Amino acid sequence: MTMTDEFDQLGNLAPAPRASDAARARALAAAMQAFDETEKNAARGKGSSWWQRQSSVLNRIWSIRMVTQHRYLAGSALATMLIIPTAALLTFELTRGNLPSSGQVALPQVMDAPKPVVERVPVPSVAKPAEPQQEADRKADAAPSVQSSKQRDFSSADIVRQLNKQEANGGAAKRSAAPSPSVAPMPAPPAMAERAAPMAAAPRYAPTEREILPPPEEGRDRFANADTNPVKSVATDPVSTFSVDVDTASYAFVRRSLMEGHLPNPDSVRVEEMINYFPYDWPRSQTADEPFRTTVTVTPTPWNTGTRLMHVAIKGFETAPASQPAANLVFLIDVSGSMNAPDKLPLLKSAFRLLVGKLKPEDRVSIVTYAGNAGTVLEPTSARERDKILAAIDNLRPGGSTAGAEGIDAAYRLARQAFIQGGVNRVMLATDGDFNVGASSDEDLKRLIEQRRKDGIFLSVLGFGQGNLNDSLMQTLAQNGNGTAAYIDTLAEAQKALVEEAGSTLFPIAKDVKIQVEFNPQQISEYRLVGYETRALKREDFNNDRVDAGDIGSGHAVTAIYEVTPKGSASALNDPLRYGPAAPSAPVAVSDEMAFVKIRYKQPDGDSSKLITTPVTEMNAVRDFASAPNDVRFSTAVAAFGQKLRGTDALDAYPYRLILDMARNARGEDAFGYRGGFLDLVRLAETLDRR
Repeated sequence: MTMTDEFDQLGNLAPAPRASDAARARALAAAMQAFDETEKNAARGKGSSWWQRQSSVLNRIWSIRMVTQHRYLAGSALATMLIIPTAALLTFELTRGNLPSSGQVALPQVMDAPKPVVERVPVPSVAKPAEPQQEADRKADAAPSVQSSKQRDFSSADIVRQLNKQEANGGAAKRSAAPSPSVAPMPAPPAMAERAAPMAAAPRYAPTEREILPPPEEGRDRFANADTNPVKSVATDPVSTFSVDVDTASYAFVRRSLMEGHLPNPDSVRVEEMINYFPYDWPRSQTADEPFRTTVTVTPTPWNTGTRLMHVAIKGFETAPASQPAANLVFLIDVSGSMNAPDKLPLLKSAFRLLVGKLKPEDRVSIVTYAGNAGTVLEPTSARERDKILAAIDNLRPGGSTAGAEGIDAAYRLARQAFIQGGVNRVMLATDGDFNVGASSDEDLKRLIEQRRKDGIFLSVLGFGQGNLNDSLMQTLAQNGNGTAAYIDTLAEAQKALVEEAGSTLFPIAKDVKIQVEFNPQQISEYRLVGYETRALKREDFNNDRVDAGDIGSGHAVTAIYEVTPKGSASALNDPLRYGPAAPSAPVAVSDEMAFVKIRYKQPDGDSSKLITTPVTEMNAVRDFASAPNDVRFSTAVAAFGQKLRGTDALDAYPYRLILDMARNARGEDAFGYRGGFLDLVRLAETLDRR
């Protein structure tokens, strides 16, 4: 029913009965009496306190007439009902115990501003004879006004003392019926003083030392600088040799950079570490006598129709936890001043707590710290005494400079002291890599690690933090210490590296693993190794057992990808040699081979290497990329992403969108969500690259 219908109904009602003359006379007499009373009260005060007045505005808003005839004001009325009590409460809290009852506000002196003169504003008095007690109260109230012209200037220290005093008394000043004349009005709190200051003068603003922010420091992270592998001609350089790499530090650092909103330093991108960050289900060996198997797959290249990709993958034999040897671990922990950051020492302590929970009772743990001088925090202790080990970790505190070489010496001494014959003896260095005292050059530390490695004690490195990360040194130490390098940027990464992959991190199944690939010039004209720039070896190093190489742990997977150009392809970049010798005719038995893969390795306690060979033919090839296994396609997407971040020319024109589609379609089983996280990084990089 509308408002108009209601008025029509009212109009159709029977008229009210006519008032009698006597009623008219009584009403007129009452009106005249009310008018006379109003004239008499005209001189009276209208009230001096806002809280004593009736809320006539609210009554008018919510009157029946207002609601029924002006419904569109209902929303505004409701808002007013909420705002006015809130404002009153806020005003009450600001004034309670902080502002003087007389209304005076004393401002702190600010720079060169003139001191404000505070005057008492007279309040109109009610025209009523004062009683004796009220007159005494009035005189008492007037006493402080004598001091108003000599109002004390409160400094910031005075204000702090007053506020602290109030806070100690419960946060609010107690009220009294009659304020004592001897008590000066309290100063305004700083927030009120700031509001009132412009009323007196416009002072010059001088920011405090704390408010002046220093310019942001440029990152001082140091990375090994190696040029991207070039395209090589098979006619002149048919053999490629490199050491395996199972490190994952680069992927974690790239992830942190992207999550913080910027593209990573190209030197920090090591494509092989990004590829090998993910677990793959390559075929594995079923016996420890042959520590791993080789799987080769040849596919078309997604970003170049004139080339092919050759995947060389090996999967290590996985030892059962019950058969894993006892471990003698020395935690070498950097507690220097550079580690005083939330993503450094605190995260480090949490990471090692996770690792301690993974150890078996027969394992041993020692802790050495270094900061200026090395110190032993925990002598070799059985993992059964878990609480004792955790207490030693929790008590670590940062401070001092970094005597890294001295700390490494002390850690190796403890490792030899608790050496387990036939077990795993490993020093685990946790640092940001800032070695600024002692033997600080990479070469000096490299020689130090090489000497200790001969004793059967390996070294792994865990990097923390950024802005001062010495990734180059971490790589040098891990590669020469027969260990791995990981970068811990989150506790989830610590869980992955030290708990989920503890077997592959702590228990090696082969050491000094080298890969050499020889390409058949009758089938392949050019090749390019994707990644492994810092792991390159000379051709003659492959058969030299004195040359150190990477290790493979229990269940570890290693993948290497070559981009090869078939003979006669229009994508070849190198012209044939004009004066080069004619290539000899290849034997018929091997003419269909594209390449020949050789792998050398040593047993963890051995000194002589063993050889595994695998020929590569068209039997290893798939017709189209979509028919390749998920692991092959996903690792290709990771390789493409890493090369694009690194600025490789071959991937300049290949969009992130196609990399994302390739990885999404090959995601497959993703129990821990690592591959899903990779998809997010590709999306982030695409957005950041548009800036």
